[in-house]
Amino acid sequence: METTKVGIREFRSGLAEYIASDTPVAVTRHGQTVGYFIPTKGQADADVAALKKASAELDRLLAAKSVDIEAVAAEFKAVRKAGRVGSAQTKR
Repeated sequence: METTKVGIREFRSGLAEYIASDTPVAVTRHGQTVGYFIPTKGQADADVAALKKASAELDRLLAAKSVDIEAVAAEFKAVRKAGRVGSAQTKR
């Protein structure tokens, strides 16, 4: 696999492009290689799988404790709203 050689400023400005690429990048400073960037693929699939597993476990725990999710969400919204109003009043 061929490596692209770019200066550090060019690398920084084109980072999104290099992340989307499959080609490794040798990052240089004053002509000397200071590091390598090797983009990876497939991590997103692993992250999604881990989140799905965690979600299933959370659902199982909530069901085991008979937690009413709607009640928890309503309580959370009420606390957030109360906190927002309280912080707005203290700023006056």
